[in-house]
Amino acid sequence: MDGSHWLNMEIIIEALHSRGHQVSVVRSSHSWYIKETSPFYTSITVDEDGGFSKESITSYVTQLLIKQKEKMSYFKVGMAQAQKSIEINEKTCRMLESLFENKDLIRSLEDSKYDLVLTDPVVASGAIIAHYLKVPLVFNVRWSGKSEGHFVIAPSPLSYCPMHGTELSDRMSFLERLLNVITFGFSEYYITQHITSVYGDTITKYLGPDVDYASLLQGADLWLMRVDFVFEFPRPTMPNIIYMGGFQCKSAKPLPQHLENFVQSSGEHGVIIMSLGTLIGELPQDLADDIAAAFAKLPQKVIWKYKGERPATLGNNTLLVDWMPQNDLLGHPKTKLFVAHGGTNGIQEAIYHGIPILGLPLMFDQHDNLLRIAARGAGKIIDVFTMDGHTLCQGIQEVLTEPSYKMNMQRLSRLHRDQPMKPMDTALFWIEYVMRHKGAAHLRTDSYKMPWYSYHSVDVMLFLVGVALIILSTIAALIRCLCSVCLRTKK
Repeated sequence: MDGSHWLNMEIIIEALHSRGHQVSVVRSSHSWYIKETSPFYTSITVDEDGGFSKESITSYVTQLLIKQKEKMSYFKVGMAQAQKSIEINEKTCRMLESLFENKDLIRSLEDSKYDLVLTDPVVASGAIIAHYLKVPLVFNVRWSGKSEGHFVIAPSPLSYCPMHGTELSDRMSFLERLLNVITFGFSEYYITQHITSVYGDTITKYLGPDVDYASLLQGADLWLMRVDFVFEFPRPTMPNIIYMGGFQCKSAKPLPQHLENFVQSSGEHGVIIMSLGTLIGELPQDLADDIAAAFAKLPQKVIWKYKGERPATLGNNTLLVDWMPQNDLLGHPKTKLFVAHGGTNGIQEAIYHGIPILGLPLMFDQHDNLLRIAARGAGKIIDVFTMDGHTLCQGIQEVLTEPSYKMNMQRLSRLHRDQPMKPMDTALFWIEYVMRHKGAAHLRTDSYKMPWYSYHSVDVMLFLVGVALIILSTIAALIRCLCSVCLRTKK
């Protein structure tokens, strides 16, 4: 998977390479971030659009931002995102077919005798290849094509495990629990009709009729989860889920000299950094002008990662950059606030360095991620499509001047860092563990092979209810007979 998913995968690949492993990366010829040449891996390029070209994603994100700015309903925005997901999965299937029909390529994959497939399950291509090659499978995961990763593999009581998109916490009222259950039902229907069905023919053709999309995901040996319970709401988990939240975080390195000079010029007021992630390089012009005007009123210096046209209201205190060393800036002692869209990577880096967040969620999982930060009092969320310069200024001032935000984020940082092993070391240990033992079947439940009525013990409950009814019926019949005998004797 491309985009920010690839950026954190690449970090693991570099670490594996440093430990002597040889890594091959299967990529589309239209890949945006996944380069064909690298000192850390050998690329295997499939001449097919995998659905994540720069032009395709940039155009989609721009259209989605415009729709949300025009106050399109939540339902219509959700349908637009769902349609894009279907398109990406359809192109993934065509890419897989191109790979499997290339007999020389597939033979070279088989002859290479790989020890493990490491993949992101937001698309199913890696899981399908692993099953075809009969190689142990490890997921680097936050989201799958079905939902948030836990919902695929772990028990997820809807009474306190909120569904994606509901904007709920783990403490729900009756109506909120009702909403959660209804959302789960619609989600399962959508997945069955529009995700599982997309892969159906491809899976049957190359893996056989006994394999299905859900079992491919649930049959993975290990799930490396890109969160931990400092960030995630408490919930049930499984033995083959390993938490590596913040694995990409590290101590801050010195900034490039021009950035260091700009940061030091902020004096006692400090610096605010703003980034909207890898996919959103620019915003609608009126929205960008509102943000720039709000920044211009602040005494702090601002570093803003932005590639669009220079806002007309940009102040002298704001530096626009195409790229920023985000981790190093978050770890700088003069950084006071992170204005962010709510991507998992950025949130984990903010937690690691103890920097409070002002969230401007735009799409996908961003609002849910920021909700978890807000629920812990470590940040504040603003609706980017209804805000103006005044509300943005108010939000910034609230997070900067109310000490609880910084205190709560620093408490999360202490909790996150207090671990027996660094998250990256944990991830590498378990990847190599699966390689050493040719899988981790002893950690994986086979419950997904059970029919739904057995999984939920419906058949057992029906049997017990039946036995109880038989016993009660027998007792009732005996009492009736005794009463009848007594009445005859009395008569």
